Amino acid sequence: MTERIPQTPSTSRRNLLFGAATVSAGAFLTACTSNENNASAGTGKQQAGGVDDKPGKKVTIGFAGPQADHGWLNAINQNAKERAKQYEDVTLEITEGSNDTAQQIGQIETLINKKVDVLVILPADGKALTQVGLKAMRAGIPVVNLDRVFASQQAYRCWVGGDNYGMGLNAGHYIGEQLKDKKNAKVVELAGIDNLELTRQRTQGFDDALKNYPNIKKVGRQAAEFTVESGQAKMAGLLQAHPDFDALWNHDDDQGVGAERAIEQAGRDGFLMVGGAGSRKVMDTIKAGNSVLKATVLYPPTMSASAIDLARALGQGKGVSGMAELEIPASITLYSAVVTKDNVDDYLPTGFN
Repeated sequence: MTERIPQTPSTSRRNLLFGAATVSAGAFLTACTSNENNASAGTGKQQAGGVDDKPGKKVTIGFAGPQADHGWLNAINQNAKERAKQYEDVTLEITEGSNDTAQQIGQIETLINKKVDVLVILPADGKALTQVGLKAMRAGIPVVNLDRVFASQQAYRCWVGGDNYGMGLNAGHYIGEQLKDKKNAKVVELAGIDNLELTRQRTQGFDDALKNYPNIKKVGRQAAEFTVESGQAKMAGLLQAHPDFDALWNHDDDQGVGAERAIEQAGRDGFLMVGGAGSRKVMDTIKAGNSVLKATVLYPPTMSASAIDLARALGQGKGVSGMAELEIPASITLYSAVVTKDNVDDYLPTGFN
């Protein structure tokens, strides 16, 4: 067995909540780092070797994402760059990034014209960029679609991303377990942008989880805009409308900075707060234990590092060791682990600024 790429704690530990396995794309791809050939189950044939971390066929990966105007998006770019540096055989061609659909399409077309070996694309708008994904695939360039999914599966070879429904589900279960013995418990929700499907998925998961706890009722919800300013304004409204509640779930740690300000200004406590995404600031606060903020549900930006692993495997024509199939999967959904004071040290290295 060859040496494996070191895995971060978030991809190597088991989540403490309900004993569920914390499985991310990074953990799944641990198998990619082995060059050992494994016999396929029941066939007597040798499986194709997986990708190891020793230099192999040189691969040029084009990376195109939206503008890094949010802590999570900046972490996406940084994780991709740092992962690519680990491989001597990888050259990373990264675009400036743009939230303008036409501009991002132009950036991707430039990478196609450069004839990169593989593309990793986090589209500003998955539907709007589907055609350029199709163009790359038709040009013989495999596409790893990161997080925001294209409208057609023909536009990508592999998708890797987070689980928005799972975020809500795990936030709801964590809050439910904390309040399961409290009679007539009340919770409120500070959501993200309501016209985004991801926001609706997070709310649906949260509501579905709460159905398991008949003693808990969601009494209020406000939609913010993933910004500090909107988080503060909308949280102030929730606090004014609900003088008494037991738990708050906030969809996004960036807007949570504003929510915390509103809570402090109102002098409120006596409830627990759960964040979303996994910022370093929130993890530090959880570790300190001196705030209403008790947990955050991950939406790991390490997915971009896993996308680089997948792109390298595609470029080198490798599969995943430890699996019977000869090819990498068509999709990988990351697990939304719940970070609490009990396990925060494991996840601190993945926290983003």
